[in-house]
Order: sequence, then C-alpha cells, then structure tokens
Amino acid sequence: MSPRQGLDRGALLSAAAQLADSDGFHALTLAALAQRLDVRSPSLYNHISGLPGLRQELALMSVQQLSRTLTAAAADCSGDEAIQAVAAAYIGFVREHPGLYEASFHAPDREEPQLAEASKAALEVLLHILQPYPLTEAEALHAVRGLRSLCHGFASMGAQGGFGMDFDPDESLRLTIAAFLKGLHHLHQA
Repeated sequence: MSPRQGLDRGALLSAAAQLADSDGFHALTLAALAQRLDVRSPSLYNHISGLPGLRQELALMSVQQLSRTLTAAAADCSGDEAIQAVAAAYIGFVREHPGLYEASFHAPDREEPQLAEASKAALEVLLHILQPYPLTEAEALHAVRGLRSLCHGFASMGAQGGFGMDFDPDESLRLTIAAFLKGLHHLHQA
C-alpha cells in the first residue's frame, strides 16, 4: 500500500502533536489520529511503527522543540535574567503544548540515540545558563534538576487549575525563581 498523497511523516507527527495538545496525551490513539487525518488506521503504518513508534517520535519532537525554545529564551541574556527567561519559556512551552510536553515522559525507549542526544542538548542549555554561578559540576546538575522540577511542577499545577486564587501566576513564577536564585547565590556563603 502506498502512502496517501499529501500525507507524510511530518504532517502525521504534526497532527499527532495537535491531537495530544487538544485532547490530552492519553487520548492519542492510532484510531483517533487516523480519524483526524481522514485515513484508515493501517495507512499510518506507512509512516510510523505503531503506537510505540508514534510515542517515541513525539517524545523526540517534544524534547527538540523544548530545547529550541529554551535556547532562544537564553540567547540574549545571562545570569539571573537568563534563568528567569528560561523558566518563563519553559512554562510557556508547556502551556502551549501540554500533550506534546507530556509525550516527553512516555518514550518507550529513553536510551534511543536521537532522543538521548536531544535530551543532552536540552541539558546543555540549562548547564550553560548556570555557568555564572560558583557551582561544582555536581551542584550544577542538582540545580538543573531543581529548576526543571520547579518549572514542571508550576506548569502541571497551572494546567490542572491549581492556581485558582486571584494572583498573577506569572508573578508567582517570577518570585519562585527569584527564591531559587537566592539559593544559588548563597550556596557557598556559609
């Protein structure tokens, strides 16, 4: 069976990402994707290797797009300003692409070389913005975990409606990251 005219791997993955963002990652099935693309489910196998293959591709797409987003946010700033910008960009990415972001946690093969390389590139962006701080290599890796955890938790709570009070969540994020930064500045002052 030949692939449908006009349907290629890129269009399929784009439709899958849009479906995951609009309906939720767990709503993404081959049947739902085929319906969105107006094809029969078996036609999808011309482009992907089933649902596990689709999830692997979306995880890679997610990590690559997030990495590009963070790189762009950090491009023209450094130090505290870069960390604030990267945190805001991270949250913005999750708000815009909640299903695609979630896909990054559901890759069937986390060690697949392309995904491992993309994950390393995202890590390098975060390590780069931490260079102005007097951190050991281990402390920098812990700081990356901390920053990612803050951003992930903040984005997840926001997505679940956890910020119901009448306060600007972006201001809450700025203050939370400012507290994180104070910790980085005072880490070696004891």
